[in-house]
Amino acid sequence: MRTRVASLPDRSIRYLEAGEGVPLVWLHAFPLSADQWLPQLDRVPQGWRVIAPDLRGFRGAGPAFEQPGPERPTIDDYAADVFDLMTHLELPTAHVGGLSMGGYVAFAMVHRQPQRVAGLVLANTRAAADSPQGKLNRTAMLELVEREGSAGVAAQMVPKLLGETTRAEQPDLADVITRLITVNSPETIAAAVWAMRERPDSTPLLGRLSCPVTIIHGGEDALIPVGEAESMRRAIPGSRLVVLPRAGHLSNLEDPAGFSAALRSP
Repeated sequence: MRTRVASLPDRSIRYLEAGEGVPLVWLHAFPLSADQWLPQLDRVPQGWRVIAPDLRGFRGAGPAFEQPGPERPTIDDYAADVFDLMTHLELPTAHVGGLSMGGYVAFAMVHRQPQRVAGLVLANTRAAADSPQGKLNRTAMLELVEREGSAGVAAQMVPKLLGETTRAEQPDLADVITRLITVNSPETIAAAVWAMRERPDSTPLLGRLSCPVTIIHGGEDALIPVGEAESMRRAIPGSRLVVLPRAGHLSNLEDPAGFSAALRSP
């Protein structure tokens, strides 16, 4: 595995890379970083090149906000950064996988430039925009960030991110997730909350997807019910769904072997 920095037109982006062959770009969840994908980068299947960037502002991916200027980044901005990275790496197309917020960015990529997305992996994510209650929850998160910073976000979110089985059988993983969250600045976390709160509904895209789509979901996901993954599977022509029964919202970390097997299975 290699850690690299790409100097793009308006920012620098840190990314992790391993393997050679067909490119697969992994997009991380909120509020983590590319390090979320270390289990997948550690064991890349033969013939694949895996690339995992930090989304805007996370870990080392340039500032969350452009300077000067008060505008907040949008999910489309995150998607544009990923396309810029692909262009920098001379990748006209790539398979794209996203977990949770990473899935929202993957949907934005398909909406912007579908011809550059060769295939999709949608993990523990949803196509719909935030509900009115979801928007209220995002507002509460913004207040928490302002009041308690990254540590407060970690304290509230980590128990919800991990499934019941993981909390019982892998208690050390909570500390790993906490460290992944707290290295991010409150400004970066707040910017991502706003971007998710205002993201558009991607449900109309589902029936038009023509690339191969694999949906992976944790059976113990307390943040996005598995029923939403089942709805996406019904709406996306030719898609397939793999449920990892002992994983929660961070299925690639909670059950890395099962997650990798889901990618390999027909």
